[in-house]
Amino acid sequence: MTSCTLLFDPKDDNQWQHYHSKIDVLIEEAFKEMISSLVSKFSAVLDGVLSKLSRYDEGTLFSSLLSFTVKTAAKYVDVPKPGMDLADTYITFVRQNQDILRDRVNDEMYTEKVFEQWYTSTMKAVCVWLTDRLDLQLHVYQLKTLIKIVKKTYRDFRLQGVLDGTLNNKSYETVYNRLTVEEATVSVTAGDGLQGITMRDSDEEEG
Repeated sequence: MTSCTLLFDPKDDNQWQHYHSKIDVLIEEAFKEMISSLVSKFSAVLDGVLSKLSRYDEGTLFSSLLSFTVKTAAKYVDVPKPGMDLADTYITFVRQNQDILRDRVNDEMYTEKVFEQWYTSTMKAVCVWLTDRLDLQLHVYQLKTLIKIVKKTYRDFRLQGVLDGTLNNKSYETVYNRLTVEEATVSVTAGDGLQGITMRDSDEEEG
């Protein structure tokens, strides 16, 4: 019969505590990696949205052609303005994945951390995108899309239990202030160009 050497002395509490602490560290690191991976995938979708909005940057060929085409065609027919499809699609994506996490993940602490990091990552990405355009006035379509995404994101993550301290972080404050200023500028120069979309709170907003 082959002899078997015990790795741990059952009576040695220090050994067992050390073993369990190492396991706890491994589990915690695994959770962190999973959360980071998940948030990165969510962030990639927002990056795609912001990339599409970049086409409307002031001074770009696309923006110039769009403005020229709309102004020319408007002399003869009613030209529909860009809708909210991009914002609505992204918001739907966020809500569906929030529901999936709630339904399939039983660990409340894990879910809360995902939501916190997802929200923080979202606001940071929008903040960086706006900061890169400090010297540019936002196109009305960019402004409308961002206002809708930022407001719905704030509200939806608040409903998911993200605390005010996280919701009102520095990135959000910067984004809020910038969009509010841009909204005020458009209201003066373009009248009802925003078609009722505003950073102000409203009880009459659609879902």
